[in-house]
Formats: sequence, structure tokens, C-alpha cells
Amino acid sequence: MHETPPLLLRREALTQGWSDDELARALRTGELSRVRRGAYAHEVPAGERHTLLVQATVAQLRRAAVVSHQSAAVLLGLPLWNVPLDRVHVTRTPGAGTHRSSVLCCHVARLRDDEVVEVSGIRVTNAARTLLDLARSLPHELSVVALDAALHRGVLSAEQLRARLFDVVGSPGSRAAARAVAFADGRSESVGESRSRVALARWKLPVPELQFEVRSPAGLLVARTDFAWPEDRLVGEFDGRVKYGRLLRPGETAGDAVHREKLREDAVRAEGWGVVRWGWSDLEAPHRLAARLRRARERARLSV
Repeated sequence: MHETPPLLLRREALTQGWSDDELARALRTGELSRVRRGAYAHEVPAGERHTLLVQATVAQLRRAAVVSHQSAAVLLGLPLWNVPLDRVHVTRTPGAGTHRSSVLCCHVARLRDDEVVEVSGIRVTNAARTLLDLARSLPHELSVVALDAALHRGVLSAEQLRARLFDVVGSPGSRAAARAVAFADGRSESVGESRSRVALARWKLPVPELQFEVRSPAGLLVARTDFAWPEDRLVGEFDGRVKYGRLLRPGETAGDAVHREKLREDAVRAEGWGVVRWGWSDLEAPHRLAARLRRARERARLSV
């Protein structure tokens, strides 16, 4: 978990000599920001705000609970994309009731002792259970992004994840979790690549090979591509702005990286491969992306 500025609870602030007027003034001037009612922090970066919300909420719980779902993912440092972080998610054992308020979402489920770890003094579901809970509760695309990224980073293996599926069998969303786990692939290296895989599957495009190496007749590596359909001699590349940042070499500008990418694409085409590129905007209209890829595959087949 990333280090965060210390959380200031109102009850502690009052014992330290603050008054409510001083707290209100600090909020108006921006010296403090409100994490939730009765909990404040100094200049909280957006990425750390949920951690502080978790700390503030857990400190005020009247009944024991284990932090879970996306809140556990944040504390464990697991990657998330487009997942709501407005509420703290916790899990209590059967006998408790589900509960949802403006800041808290309480789930009810059985947790084994080995599914719970401690992070900075807070009881949290472990990585495998957290990812499975996300896969049960999030839309398929969002859960695949989280699973792909965790597998890519080596947080756990696909075999470990599949082995833990029996822990959620029969619970709400367990079939969705099994589907997401079966689809997850650690070879996806970015959110864009994971979302692309989901889009291609939904529009029934043939399953591409990932991180495919295009080689010359002599066996020399020409390029490693995001996606490939070798039977059509067609490769696909997801172009996200961040990709060019990752490609920058010491002293290079983004323009240098783009030019180098163009030369790389020219080299791929020179080996008789077609190239299709897409970006974030294309993922918002996946039916059009699917149509482009079908046309590209048809052209590639005709040119072989």
C-alpha cells in the first residue's frame, strides 16, 4: 500500500486542541480536505483518497468486518480501471445483513482464515479472494482488466486463481467469476489490450495470438505485436498515448517514438503482413472496430 498523509479524525483533532471553527476554516482554505464526515486529511492526492476513506470508515465501524472487493484491491495495490471508489466495501460473516449507505457497502460471505491478510493494521481479503470478488461483482470488461493486470504483474498465477474458484461456487456472481477467470490472460500488457480482447470476443472475431513475434524468413525478429491472426498474416496494434511514453528511450521525444513506430510498422508490412491500428475512441464503438477488422482480414486473405 502506498504511504498516505496521516488521517485526522474529528474526535482526535478536538483532543489535540482543534476547535470545530478551526476545522471549518481549514476546509475552506484548502489546508484540509474532507475524506468523509468527521475525517480529514492534508492535501490528499486523488489516488490515495480511497485509502483514507477506508481508514476513516473502518475506524468508525461498530462491528468487525474485513475490507474486501475494490477497497481491498486499493489497499493491496491491485490494479483497477474505471471501478467506482465512492464507497468502502467490507465483508461480514453470514448472520449479518447486507448494508449500503453513502460511504459503506457491506457484503455477507464466508471467508476462510487464509483468505484474510493484514495491511497496515486493517484486515483485508487476500489477492486471490479480492480478485474473485471483483469478478463476481463487476461488469465483465472491468473484471477482465483487473485480472489481466494482476496476472501480468505476477501477483498470482492463473492456476492459483482457478484453484480458488471453488471458494465462491454457489455464491452470487460465481458464474461470472468463472467466465472472467477463464478469459483472463496475463499476456495483455495494458488496459487497452484487455478491453480490446473483450471487444473482439463480444463481436465474435477469431481469437488472436497475443504478443506475437513477426520474423523475417531468416528468423530475425522484426517486431513483437499486440495481436495477430497468423493464418491471415494480419497483426493488430492498440495505440494508447501511454504506450508511446513506455516506448521512450533516454533523450527521446514522443515524436521520436511515433516515428520509430512508423518504421517498425513499415518493416512488418515489408514482410507481407497487414497492420490494423486502433485506439481508445475505437473501443467506444466496438461494432465499427469489428467491421474494420473483418474487412482487413478479408483483404489480407485476398492478398495471400
